[in-house]
Amino acid sequence: QVQLVESGGGLAQPGGSLRLSCAASGFTLSSYAMSWARQAPGKGLEWVSGIVSHGSGTYYADSVKGRFTISRDNAKNTLYLQMNSLNPEDTALYYCSRGWGLHYDYRGQGTQVTVSS
Repeated sequence: QVQLVESGGGLAQPGGSLRLSCAASGFTLSSYAMSWARQAPGKGLEWVSGIVSHGSGTYYADSVKGRFTISRDNAKNTLYLQMNSLNPEDTALYYCSRGWGLHYDYRGQGTQVTVSS
């Protein structure tokens, strides 16, 4: 059974950092492209970052480029999103998904990130 469980969200101050984790089970993470997406209140789903299968190719939305880093730990079967220099516009529910872009077959339940002073 495929499961994706996000964690690591919370409240951060502007300029602060958070690291999101997505623990995968039921499949081998490295064999699939994986993505992070977010949805802010009243807005549509936005693809934030992606990492290709079996390699190191990545994608970042312009809004997070240079601030966010996607990575995975194959031994732990876990996907990460390191978020630095956070600003209030980063406030959203963050999801990890198995797939590329907004095309996915499985998605986690999401973890809330709130950036506020």
